[in-house]
Amino acid sequence: MSMNELEAKARELRQLQALIEEATAEAEALKDAIKAAMGSAEAVQAGEYKISWKAVTSARIDTAALKKALPDVAERFTRESTARRFCVA
Repeated sequence: MSMNELEAKARELRQLQALIEEATAEAEALKDAIKAAMGSAEAVQAGEYKISWKAVTSARIDTAALKKALPDVAERFTRESTARRFCVA
């Protein structure tokens, strides 16, 4: 692939990413409007759509506190991983 083709693909990618960001912001605004209309209700029926907005509880390990309280245990169970990050600037 030539540099001109690569530049064109990068330009197209940036344009598509901008469209995705705009669509994501629009979707979030719609979600916020729906949540506001629902108030404290956990679920509503809107025509053919059942909309739910429920509290979800999850439990996660506070790694910063674990490292502070039990650094040897935290070190034993810490696993390092490597990934490649793709970025067009």
